[in-house]
Amino acid sequence: MPRDETSAQRAARLRLGRLPGYVRQPDPARRGGEDGRTYKKGWEVRFTARSEAEITEIRELVAAAGFAPARPFFKGHQLIQPVYGIAAVQAYLAARESLEAAETAVRGDRRNAGIPEQTRREPDSVAAAARAAEQAAALAARAAARAAQATRTTQTARER
Repeated sequence: MPRDETSAQRAARLRLGRLPGYVRQPDPARRGGEDGRTYKKGWEVRFTARSEAEITEIRELVAAAGFAPARPFFKGHQLIQPVYGIAAVQAYLAARESLEAAETAVRGDRRNAGIPEQTRREPDSVAAAARAAEQAAALAARAAARAAQATRTTQTARER
Protein backbone atom coordinates (compact mmCIF):
# COMPACT_ATOMS: atom_id res chain seq x y z
CA MET A 1 0.00 0.00 0.00
CA PRO A 2 1.31 3.44 -0.83
CA ARG A 3 2.18 5.69 2.07
CA ASP A 4 0.21 8.66 0.74
CA GLU A 5 -3.19 7.00 1.02
CA THR A 6 -5.77 8.58 3.28
CA SER A 7 -7.28 7.06 6.36
CA ALA A 8 -10.59 6.77 4.50
CA GLN A 9 -8.92 4.62 1.85
CA ARG A 10 -7.30 2.44 4.52
CA ALA A 11 -10.64 2.00 6.27
CA ALA A 12 -12.36 1.16 2.97
CA ARG A 13 -9.66 -1.40 2.17
CA LEU A 14 -10.15 -3.03 5.56
CA ARG A 15 -13.91 -3.17 4.97
CA LEU A 16 -13.26 -5.00 1.70
CA GLY A 17 -12.35 -8.06 3.78
CA ARG A 18 -15.89 -8.29 5.09
CA LEU A 19 -17.39 -8.54 1.62
CA PRO A 20 -18.23 -11.98 0.25
CA GLY A 21 -16.05 -12.86 -2.70
CA TYR A 22 -13.20 -14.88 -4.07
CA VAL A 23 -9.88 -14.41 -5.85
CA ARG A 24 -8.81 -15.61 -9.29
CA GLN A 25 -5.10 -15.90 -9.99
CA PRO A 26 -3.28 -16.68 -13.24
CA ASP A 27 -1.57 -20.03 -13.75
CA PRO A 28 2.15 -19.27 -14.16
CA ALA A 29 2.76 -22.51 -16.06
CA ARG A 30 0.23 -21.62 -18.75
CA ARG A 31 1.33 -17.98 -18.85
CA GLY A 32 4.94 -18.94 -19.59
CA GLY A 33 4.27 -21.85 -21.95
CA GLU A 34 3.62 -21.94 -25.68
CA ASP A 35 0.03 -20.81 -25.28
CA GLY A 36 1.15 -17.81 -23.21
CA ARG A 37 -0.07 -15.41 -25.86
CA THR A 38 -3.58 -16.88 -25.85
CA TYR A 39 -3.84 -17.29 -22.07
CA LYS A 40 -5.36 -14.00 -20.91
CA LYS A 41 -6.48 -14.74 -17.36
CA GLY A 42 -5.10 -12.22 -14.87
CA TRP A 43 -5.40 -11.21 -11.23
CA GLU A 44 -8.99 -10.57 -10.18
CA VAL A 45 -11.20 -10.25 -7.11
CA ARG A 46 -14.85 -11.15 -7.62
CA PHE A 47 -17.32 -9.81 -5.08
CA THR A 48 -20.66 -11.60 -5.00
CA ALA A 49 -24.04 -9.98 -4.40
CA ARG A 50 -27.71 -10.93 -4.46
CA SER A 51 -29.18 -7.66 -5.69
CA GLU A 52 -28.29 -4.57 -7.65
CA ALA A 53 -28.46 -2.51 -4.45
CA GLU A 54 -25.66 -4.66 -2.99
CA ILE A 55 -23.65 -4.22 -6.19
CA THR A 56 -24.01 -0.45 -5.86
CA GLU A 57 -22.73 -0.56 -2.29
CA ILE A 58 -19.81 -2.78 -3.32
CA ARG A 59 -18.91 -0.47 -6.22
CA GLU A 60 -18.91 2.55 -3.88
CA LEU A 61 -16.69 0.76 -1.35
CA VAL A 62 -14.28 -0.43 -4.05
CA ALA A 63 -14.02 3.10 -5.43
CA ALA A 64 -13.46 4.49 -1.91
CA ALA A 65 -10.64 1.96 -1.47
CA GLY A 66 -8.92 3.40 -4.53
CA PHE A 67 -9.69 0.71 -7.11
CA ALA A 68 -11.63 0.89 -10.35
CA PRO A 69 -14.60 -1.50 -10.39
CA ALA A 70 -15.29 -3.17 -13.73
CA ARG A 71 -18.70 -3.86 -15.23
CA PRO A 72 -20.75 -6.27 -13.08
CA PHE A 73 -22.15 -9.46 -14.63
CA PHE A 74 -24.40 -12.38 -13.78
CA LYS A 75 -22.98 -15.80 -13.01
CA GLY A 76 -25.45 -18.44 -11.96
CA HIS A 77 -27.93 -16.81 -9.60
CA GLN A 78 -25.51 -14.16 -8.37
CA LEU A 79 -24.32 -10.77 -9.44
CA ILE A 80 -20.54 -10.55 -9.66
CA GLN A 81 -18.54 -7.33 -9.29
CA PRO A 82 -15.02 -7.89 -10.65
CA VAL A 83 -12.04 -5.77 -9.67
CA TYR A 84 -8.94 -6.41 -11.78
CA GLY A 85 -5.29 -6.14 -10.79
CA ILE A 86 -2.77 -7.64 -8.44
CA ALA A 87 -3.02 -4.64 -6.08
CA ALA A 88 -6.74 -5.27 -5.59
CA VAL A 89 -6.10 -8.96 -4.91
CA GLN A 90 -3.37 -8.17 -2.38
CA ALA A 91 -5.53 -5.58 -0.61
CA TYR A 92 -8.48 -8.00 -0.43
CA LEU A 93 -6.35 -10.88 0.89
CA ALA A 94 -4.66 -8.61 3.45
CA ALA A 95 -8.07 -7.37 4.63
CA ARG A 96 -9.33 -10.97 4.94
CA GLU A 97 -6.24 -11.98 6.94
CA SER A 98 -6.56 -9.05 9.32
CA LEU A 99 -10.27 -9.80 9.79
CA GLU A 100 -9.55 -13.46 10.56
CA ALA A 101 -6.74 -12.48 12.94
CA ALA A 102 -9.06 -10.10 14.77
CA GLU A 103 -11.76 -12.78 15.07
CA THR A 104 -9.19 -15.27 16.37
CA ALA A 105 -7.98 -12.73 18.93
CA VAL A 106 -11.54 -12.11 20.10
CA ARG A 107 -12.13 -15.85 20.46
CA GLY A 108 -8.84 -16.18 22.37
CA ASP A 109 -9.79 -13.30 24.68
CA ARG A 110 -13.09 -15.00 25.47
CA ARG A 111 -11.33 -18.21 26.40
CA ASN A 112 -8.89 -16.38 28.64
CA ALA A 113 -11.66 -14.30 30.23
CA GLY A 114 -13.43 -17.39 31.52
CA ILE A 115 -16.39 -17.21 29.17
CA PRO A 116 -17.08 -20.78 28.08
CA GLU A 117 -17.25 -21.42 24.39
CA GLN A 118 -20.20 -23.47 23.27
CA THR A 119 -19.27 -26.72 21.60
CA ARG A 120 -21.20 -29.70 20.43
CA ARG A 121 -21.49 -32.31 23.14
CA GLU A 122 -23.19 -35.06 21.17
CA PRO A 123 -20.33 -37.57 21.22
CA ASP A 124 -19.83 -37.08 24.96
CA SER A 125 -23.53 -37.33 25.74
CA VAL A 126 -23.90 -40.45 23.57
CA ALA A 127 -20.91 -42.04 25.28
CA ALA A 128 -22.31 -41.09 28.70
CA ALA A 129 -25.68 -42.58 27.79
CA ALA A 130 -23.99 -45.78 26.63
CA ARG A 131 -22.03 -46.02 29.90
CA ALA A 132 -25.21 -45.41 31.91
CA ALA A 133 -27.02 -48.14 29.96
CA GLU A 134 -24.14 -50.57 30.58
CA GLN A 135 -24.17 -49.77 34.31
CA ALA A 136 -27.96 -50.22 34.47
CA ALA A 137 -27.69 -53.56 32.67
CA ALA A 138 -24.93 -54.71 35.06
CA LEU A 139 -27.03 -53.69 38.09
CA ALA A 140 -30.06 -55.50 36.68
CA ALA A 141 -27.96 -58.62 36.06
CA ARG A 142 -26.64 -58.52 39.64
CA ALA A 143 -30.15 -58.08 41.01
CA ALA A 144 -31.41 -61.00 38.92
CA ALA A 145 -28.52 -63.19 40.12
CA ARG A 146 -29.29 -62.28 43.76
CA ALA A 147 -32.98 -63.02 43.24
CA ALA A 148 -32.14 -66.40 41.70
CA GLN A 149 -29.77 -67.18 44.56
CA ALA A 150 -32.42 -66.22 47.13
CA THR A 151 -34.98 -68.43 45.38
CA ARG A 152 -32.58 -71.40 45.39
CA THR A 153 -31.77 -70.84 49.05
CA THR A 154 -35.46 -70.70 49.95
CA GLN A 155 -36.23 -73.88 47.99
CA THR A 156 -33.38 -75.82 49.66
CA ALA A 157 -34.52 -74.62 53.08
CA ARG A 158 -38.07 -75.88 52.42
CA GLU A 159 -36.79 -79.24 51.27
CA ARG A 160 -34.94 -79.81 54.56
